[in-house]
Amino acid sequence: MGHQDQNFQLFDQCRVCIVCSKDLSLDTAQQLASTLEDNGGDPVVYQSPADFPDLAQFSHIMSTTIDFSEFDAANDALIPVVKPQWMQASLSKRKLANPRQYSPDPRLFLNDVVVTCGDIPEGDKDAIIGGVLAKGGLYNPRVTQMCTHLVDLTISSDKAQLVRERNLPVKIVLPHWFDDCLKLGRRIDERPYMLPDPEILQAAPDRPVRSTENRDIIGASTPEPSTLPTPMTSPVKRLNVFHGKIVMLSSDLGIGSHLQKTITSLIKEGGGDVTSEVSKATTLICRYREGFAYRMASRLNKDVGNLSWLYHLMTYNTWTSPYRRLLHYPVPRTPIPGFEKYKISLSNYVGEARAYLENLISATGAECTKTLRQQNTHLVTAHDSSEKCAAARDWGLEVVNHLWLEECYAKWKKLPITDPRYTHFPRRTNLGEVVGQTRLDRSSLEALFFPSEETPEAPAVPRKAMQHKDQNTAATKALKTTEADDTTVSDTTNATPRAGKSRKSTLQTPARSRLAPDDRENETPSSTSSRKSKEAATARLHEIAPDIALYEKEKKRVGGVIYGGRRVTDEDRVILNGNKKRPSMEAQTESDEDDTAEAKRQKKSKPPITIHLLITGYQRWVGNMKKEDADKRQLRDLGIMVVQDARRCSHLAAPSVLRTPKFVNALAYSPVIVQVEYIEQCLKTNELLDPSDFLLNDKDAEKRFGMTLEQSKINAKKNKNKLLQGYHVYCAETIRGGFDAFKSIVDANGGECNLFRGRVSYQSKREESDDESDYDGHSNRGEIYLLSSVATEHQKLWPRFRQLVHNMGKTPRIVRVDWLLDMAMSQELRDAAEYELNEEMVEQSEE
Repeated sequence: MGHQDQNFQLFDQCRVCIVCSKDLSLDTAQQLASTLEDNGGDPVVYQSPADFPDLAQFSHIMSTTIDFSEFDAANDALIPVVKPQWMQASLSKRKLANPRQYSPDPRLFLNDVVVTCGDIPEGDKDAIIGGVLAKGGLYNPRVTQMCTHLVDLTISSDKAQLVRERNLPVKIVLPHWFDDCLKLGRRIDERPYMLPDPEILQAAPDRPVRSTENRDIIGASTPEPSTLPTPMTSPVKRLNVFHGKIVMLSSDLGIGSHLQKTITSLIKEGGGDVTSEVSKATTLICRYREGFAYRMASRLNKDVGNLSWLYHLMTYNTWTSPYRRLLHYPVPRTPIPGFEKYKISLSNYVGEARAYLENLISATGAECTKTLRQQNTHLVTAHDSSEKCAAARDWGLEVVNHLWLEECYAKWKKLPITDPRYTHFPRRTNLGEVVGQTRLDRSSLEALFFPSEETPEAPAVPRKAMQHKDQNTAATKALKTTEADDTTVSDTTNATPRAGKSRKSTLQTPARSRLAPDDRENETPSSTSSRKSKEAATARLHEIAPDIALYEKEKKRVGGVIYGGRRVTDEDRVILNGNKKRPSMEAQTESDEDDTAEAKRQKKSKPPITIHLLITGYQRWVGNMKKEDADKRQLRDLGIMVVQDARRCSHLAAPSVLRTPKFVNALAYSPVIVQVEYIEQCLKTNELLDPSDFLLNDKDAEKRFGMTLEQSKINAKKNKNKLLQGYHVYCAETIRGGFDAFKSIVDANGGECNLFRGRVSYQSKREESDDESDYDGHSNRGEIYLLSSVATEHQKLWPRFRQLVHNMGKTPRIVRVDWLLDMAMSQELRDAAEYELNEEMVEQSEE
């Protein structure tokens, strides 16, 4: 009894707020709350989007993440934020555990590590334990189920043998892993360090380093997104991230009235509201770190983020701090002092990580170059075993990892590259895997961009930028319209569109004095130079005013403005400033004196886009990004824009009839389908050839799939993306091909698709619609489908699926994925009975 009393008293001084999140469900939170109550605690469960209770009443906040709105305020109030394991550890020790060891803060990057040590020297053991404890991890002297890592030098040690015999989920790593993590200040992948065959000891020096896709920066790789996002929440779960929020959309976003209305309606549908007064707002969305609204909202601790952050909230329907990802926060107009003279090149970063770093370089005010030359000042690389790194060192350039770039941006100052963290490259690791983990430093932001009114001396940089903006408001507004309509930004993650983006920034941000690359080389960051470049920028704005007027005029004609208006060869082309000579394409030669003007002329002479081309199954570009980049540029110069989204394509190129997601999705939009030979011939002849001479002909595949491309196209035109309207399809989580692929196919054809995780929620659009005629009397009204295979893990789901669907008064249909693929490819409905799966069929096939 005394033991129970002692336990009961354990949390009697604790009032704990338990924060629900995607990793901490309401059920789990209530279980935690009842354990706390049983032991004398006073818990409160908080679930978004309700208003957060008053922080002052709590002694602890329990959460698996720091992504909740009151985290910064809790930190300021010195209220510890702990993971649920804190409670278990406290109970097992019979005393309150140290909250720091259980913090969910990712800056304590080893907070998920529980380490035990094998046969390693005593000095190494002490250093590793000290490092792990300092960075949020825990040490256990014995091997237990709780351990995540065993540090050892050999697989034959007693502890290693114990791990293998008991088949424990413990990673056996060399001490080098901790050493590299602590040197970088980031948690890197353990795989190259894992026994029995650690890659760092086995791999040949010239063997390429594996690159890994980074999930952390998806939706956070640019401060200026070009398209509205697609929410990842299911159609039945409404957007609620804006519940109770009052959002102010700043005028400096430069978005059109149509997009503004769309964003406003999404916020209102999600339970929020929109205001134009900063005093009423809880959240400010703006583009630059300047102006009254920005400073006021920041000083009052309101959420301040940019359009990219707003879109991220819409996509994931989960609140996240705008400080968490560097490019989710408004950007400054001026460079980091000293960065304006830097020319930075990237190496060994791929995909979204590369796009993110290119945009980050532009945001610092430095120049991002596609190729490495001796004129460069820095090479930012993910590992240092490449020819580019060797060349950079030969030329005396600074070779650093991306941490230097991220931390300079976060603190908004030039940090010395003598810090060993910035020049450390673990042997078999591509540092692209830890891109995007640096957070903004709020104290630096406050000191530089929104100092409190009492501060006697505000920093000059942001103020100057603000004054400069006021001088050019009208011209900037006119220029923003051109940004909104510029079609040079494609939706690929390759390097080409980014170049277009940095060219635009010469117009958007004249205060950066980026007029021509040659001028920047000779600039010094002195106030005289800054003033001169501002004057030059203003003059440049006056000079291009006639072009802005022409743009407005051209915008009204049929077809709108594409790439700066009419081509040089157009007969009815409007000519402004007759005394200006506008040479034809043939007469244009490279000029050393005016590279920028030349680039603009060439850009204006690009033909309009006549083909939006989606490509699938094309092998020529695989593993050769440089060739892909050059070919796409050449195709664009011919009037062909390569797109990634089936919704945007007018033409589809493929080697044969395929069942890839791109091919199947595109069929719903009835594109012209050509052989990939068409791409090669256009590139070879450097001409825009007639697609009808290269139509795809693949009778064998058509026969195999029971469809014809011609009939599919006719059907798709009739269907208008509504083939599966009213259909509700579920998908087994481990389905071959992946849930995302099947969801995209169902979406493209107007149906609803969700993962099946043991729950069914049914709310078809047709039940909300008064117009039943849209549904053509589909026989599926009472049916719900599950895409499955005969794999044992899928069969286990079947009884639960049937039970749930029957409980709703609907008919369950468990079908092979071919049912969906055959319908999407033929653009005709198919009877599900031909594709149905059941236990009897499985038993027969096994016999």
